[in-house]
Amino acid sequence: MATVINENIRAYRENKNITQAELAEKLYVTRQAVSNWENGKTEPDIDTLNKIATVLEISIEELIYGFKRESTVIHNHNTAQHITKHITKGLSFGAVLAIVISYVKWQSIGWAILHGLLNWIYVVYYVIRYGWG
Repeated sequence: MATVINENIRAYRENKNITQAELAEKLYVTRQAVSNWENGKTEPDIDTLNKIATVLEISIEELIYGFKRESTVIHNHNTAQHITKHITKGLSFGAVLAIVISYVKWQSIGWAILHGLLNWIYVVYYVIRYGWG
């Protein structure tokens, strides 16, 4: 039943210069439980894995796989500009549409301007609350 997790528990524990007894004390388990995990006789449950990772100051991912994956965020400036350009066009179209519909419905430029402004107030609120992305 030996797994990579048992090897990682031992390696990270030894790297921190913590004995099995010390780790057990911090986790409120017996030293035998830690020994069983490290020897592959049993495996800790997910809650205990989280506690072990916290005590050893590593991520659960490192505890399970032995390494931490690097997350890469790819930001394409041209794509962001392209999306922002379309959002801006859509917002402008929405304001113009609100103005036109209001004018046609009530035959009043005042109502048309009011609805156009309300549209932009809503847009500003939405952007402040949720952001562009």
